Amino acid sequence: MRLLRSRMLHWPQDDWQSPEYIEDGVMVIENGKIRDLGPAERLQGDGLDLAKAEHYATHLMMPGFIDPHLHFPQIDVMASYGVQLLDWLNDYTFPQEARYAEAAFSNQAAHTFVDLMLRNGTTSAFAFCSSHAVSAEALFTAAKKKQMRLVAGKVLMDQNAPAALLDTAETGISDSEALIQRWHGHDRLGYAITPRFSGTSTALQLRAAGDLSERYPDVWVQSHLSENLAEIDWIRGLHPHYRDYLATYEDNGLLGARSLMGHCIHMSESEIERFSEAGAVAVFCPSSNLFLGSGLMPYQALRSAGVHIGFASDVGGGTSICMLRTLADAYKICQLQQYSLDPFEAFHAITRGNASVTHLDGFVGSFRIGAEADFVRLDASQIPLVSRRAAAVRSLRDELFIYMTLGDERLVAETTVFGEVAYRNEVGL
Repeated sequence: MRLLRSRMLHWPQDDWQSPEYIEDGVMVIENGKIRDLGPAERLQGDGLDLAKAEHYATHLMMPGFIDPHLHFPQIDVMASYGVQLLDWLNDYTFPQEARYAEAAFSNQAAHTFVDLMLRNGTTSAFAFCSSHAVSAEALFTAAKKKQMRLVAGKVLMDQNAPAALLDTAETGISDSEALIQRWHGHDRLGYAITPRFSGTSTALQLRAAGDLSERYPDVWVQSHLSENLAEIDWIRGLHPHYRDYLATYEDNGLLGARSLMGHCIHMSESEIERFSEAGAVAVFCPSSNLFLGSGLMPYQALRSAGVHIGFASDVGGGTSICMLRTLADAYKICQLQQYSLDPFEAFHAITRGNASVTHLDGFVGSFRIGAEADFVRLDASQIPLVSRRAAAVRSLRDELFIYMTLGDERLVAETTVFGEVAYRNEVGL
């Protein structure tokens, strides 16, 4: 059993306006799960010996961050001089991803990738691997070692990429099915059928991916949609028989409540309506949209249309794996569209909100009794400017806004996964 005493914040309900904040809280962890949570006064009254608790009076504990869209092989192309999406893929990303055909290289990179997520407070993620099955094997193995709740998939791409990255409609699906059978539902791991985007998959492969999704309805689908105007024009020329970009997924059985589509910046009114009706998830990737000049996701318009929205780093188009930096960029994009992203809304988004839209809220995303004990502990004293600013705030909202605007991975004093410390930084500066 593990006892922790600290300031605690989470969202018991999937409503950003209804947080639960405990100024002096205690969490009881047993067998990787939360056995009890509440004010220290109550738990002490129940006979708990709080002298045995790890006590962090000024720190803030919240559920571990959830990143619903990032690319495992792209840690090696972060900060590559950008131009725009299609050039960036061809000049940097595709050549580097070819290296992930090597098992030894993939294994080393996977451990680095998992450790980077944990150092940044991310405890659950949805990751794209390369088109090589060995890259997915490597990432699942590394995540299992750390007991992470992680969903990943081998990228499907049978056209418009270097030969070293191409699979076929048949091999891509057979490799994916073998990975589903080996990893999906084992420990805390899940699988996502992963057509990179419809520009790199033939109609035959997209149809086969949809058939695979029908055979395994509890796996996820992840891809990209309407990120860049040049991309949309290109897709229109590649797939002229579909009414629009969305239809390349929709008509092939790849659009549903367990479908996560990155970006969704330039959708038409018809696409937005159909996307909402399908219950799919539009994943907001603000850092990468700014870096690659792709455009501004119409966050408020999509939300008003009933679209489910997740917030993600999108490494390596995104320039940081830290979800705090993601929130800083999300705030700026919303500001440019006359919407001020509330700090409570922002932190709800990367915890309970992301858990809810990805169907993981039965396991993670809040501090409900029985949930898996994934959390991050933030310590403002580890960044002098943040510490100075936080000392002067009048409300928890103001404190959170400082964390999402000035904070980064240095704020993370501890990341715990399934009740065990996976990363700890108590050294300070």
